[in-house]
Amino acid sequence: MNYLGFLHGLIAFILIGIFHPIVIKGEYYLGKKSIFIFILMGVLSLVGSLITQNITISTFLGIFAFCCFWSIKEVFEQEKRVLEGRFPQNPNRVYKEKQKI
Repeated sequence: MNYLGFLHGLIAFILIGIFHPIVIKGEYYLGKKSIFIFILMGVLSLVGSLITQNITISTFLGIFAFCCFWSIKEVFEQEKRVLEGRFPQNPNRVYKEKQKI
């Protein structure tokens, strides 16, 4: 039996699950500044994925990179959720309320 596909799927499942609270905490403590961390980690992981010979490590790094890239979008979405009152606001930070058109 080939367990490699199962392993890679499990890696993706775990990383996606880990990134949800990371985005929430990143937006809470750093706001939109957290996207720079996600960009840096994503680019470094993507480069690592391209130069790594081991298929499982390369897959892990690739999935990690794209989880970071997806998290950039999610930080903006998380800020919207905070402004809607679905998540708590950081009392140490000033939020720009949604502008009504």
